Amino acid sequence: MSGASSKCLGKGSPPPGPVPEGQIRIYSMRFCPFAQRTLMVLKAKGIRHEIININLKNKPEWFFKKNPSGLVPVLEDSQGRLISDSIIICEYLDEAYPEKKLFPDDPYKKACQKMNLELFSKILEYQNTTFFGGDRISMIDYLFWPWFERLDVYGLADCVNHTPMLRIWIATMKQDPAVCALLIDKNVFLGFLNLYFQNNPCAFDFGLCYPAIR
Repeated sequence: MSGASSKCLGKGSPPPGPVPEGQIRIYSMRFCPFAQRTLMVLKAKGIRHEIININLKNKPEWFFKKNPSGLVPVLEDSQGRLISDSIIICEYLDEAYPEKKLFPDDPYKKACQKMNLELFSKILEYQNTTFFGGDRISMIDYLFWPWFERLDVYGLADCVNHTPMLRIWIATMKQDPAVCALLIDKNVFLGFLNLYFQNNPCAFDFGLCYPAIR
């Protein structure tokens, strides 16, 4: 089974075979925050899946048949059905696998989470709750998280110094099993960015075939 740490596929690579029965496949990229959203939801809900990483600077020809825009993430099921866009994929997963719901069942509360997703600022202070959706982790927290994880990588960690509720949220999120499973070492991320901004196609496999920056 392909996993999150598998090397990416690029131009000239053969297309993967059909998705195994009873499983789903995610076309991803190890450092993509949008793909990370989807992978956290899969982990949190305990959904069996396989991951195929795509080299976004040297995309396989066949990948454009999965998504003409060439963007990740893309979900494919064993029937060959394809879904793109991280928020759409996450909502689909929550409805298709309802055993552990991440969105609230109440339509109004669900609508509020979606509105909060658009606002993305000062929500915790206004609500006085531990998480963006209330007192327990829910879909909106996973949809927000990838950008907060990257604050330190981009030298922006100090921007939350004066927001105590947000700092508590960040610390609490780092204890969540789905978040922990997908955390990327800062040095690996910096190595990826260094190669990415040089237009080096090896950027997407950094940390797999290259040592981390020290």
